[in-house]
Amino acid sequence: MSALSRTRMTATLSTDHRTRLMELAREVDFPAGTRLFNEGGRADRFWIVRSGIVALDVHVPGRQATVVDRLGRDELVGWSWLFPPHQWHLGAGAETLLRTHEFDAAAVRLLMDADPAFSADVNHWVGQVLARRLTSARVRLLDRFAPYGSGKTL
Repeated sequence: MSALSRTRMTATLSTDHRTRLMELAREVDFPAGTRLFNEGGRADRFWIVRSGIVALDVHVPGRQATVVDRLGRDELVGWSWLFPPHQWHLGAGAETLLRTHEFDAAAVRLLMDADPAFSADVNHWVGQVLARRLTSARVRLLDRFAPYGSGKTL
């Protein structure tokens, strides 16, 4: 199983927990060029991509934002909603027409509070996503700002 497949909801959440989560979803589309969120903003929702591409970026003082990852079908967009103070750590924008499932973060956290097994499953999934995103961001930033070849994975 690849690192990418381990971060997809379908490969991580049990069927029951996936069904319960999807009951809270609503379909939302974004035109290409739309900002989903900016670093430091309130993280009150998250998305799973149905189709299209999302670019995750990090603010670099004195420079243009640097894209650190691109996300596509079935990938989670946003993890900051799960951890206080619920502020985005990165920015995100739709590179193409983006079709998503959108989730209200407070509603998902309430479901997690009510069901420890569901909470553990979601936390494991988001933890897998977070680990992959940190690795991706590290590699991209080293590729951009460090000497050639520094961006290799460990």
